[in-house]
Amino acid sequence: MANAPALTMTADTQPRAAAPRDLPGYRAMWVGICLEFVEFAVFFVVYFTARWHHPQEFRDGAHRLWTWGGVGITVAMVTSGWLLTRMLAAMRDGRRRAAMACLALALLAGLAYPALKVFEWQWNLAHGLTAGAGIFVVVYWYLTINHFIHASWGLMGMAWCLARFGAGAYGADEHRGLVALATYWHATDLVWLMLFALFYAFA
Repeated sequence: MANAPALTMTADTQPRAAAPRDLPGYRAMWVGICLEFVEFAVFFVVYFTARWHHPQEFRDGAHRLWTWGGVGITVAMVTSGWLLTRMLAAMRDGRRRAAMACLALALLAGLAYPALKVFEWQWNLAHGLTAGAGIFVVVYWYLTINHFIHASWGLMGMAWCLARFGAGAYGADEHRGLVALATYWHATDLVWLMLFALFYAFA
C-alpha cells in the first residue's frame, strides 16, 4: 500500500483571524452619542429621585400634559428615523437620487418636532405649567428642553448633509457621514421614546 502524501500546512492554509470591523459612521459621532447617553442617564437619575420623593405628583403629572403633542412628536421622530434607514438602503444600492429624496423627507418630517414643541410650550404656558407648577413640571421642562437641543443638532445635521448631497458628495462606496447622521438621530429618537414613556404615557 502506497504511503499517503504528507499533509503540509502553508501560510495560505492557516486559519486567519477576521479583520476587526470598524464602527459604522465616524468614531467621533459614537463618542458624542455615548456622552449624550451619559448626560441623559444623569437626567434620569434626577427624574427618579424626584419621583421617589413626590410619587403622587408624578402619578398625576401625565394628565396635566398635552398628550397629543407628545404623540405627534413621537410620530415625527420615528417617521424621520425610518426615512433615514431607507436613505441608507438606497445609498447602498447606488440609488443616489432616491437616497437624497429620503433625506429631504426625513428632514421635513423631523421639522414637525420643533413646530409641535413650540406649540406645546405655548399650550403649557396657557394652562399654567410653568416653573412654579410643581416638581413634575420642572423636571419635565428640564429633560424635554435638553432633548429639544439634541434633536435640533440632528436636524441641522440633516440640512448640512442635504446641502452636501446637492454639492455632489456621498456615493455607494463612501457615505459614512450619512451613516453617522442616521446613527445620531436614532440615538436621539431612543431618548425621546423613554421621555414619552416617563412623562406622557406611564407617569
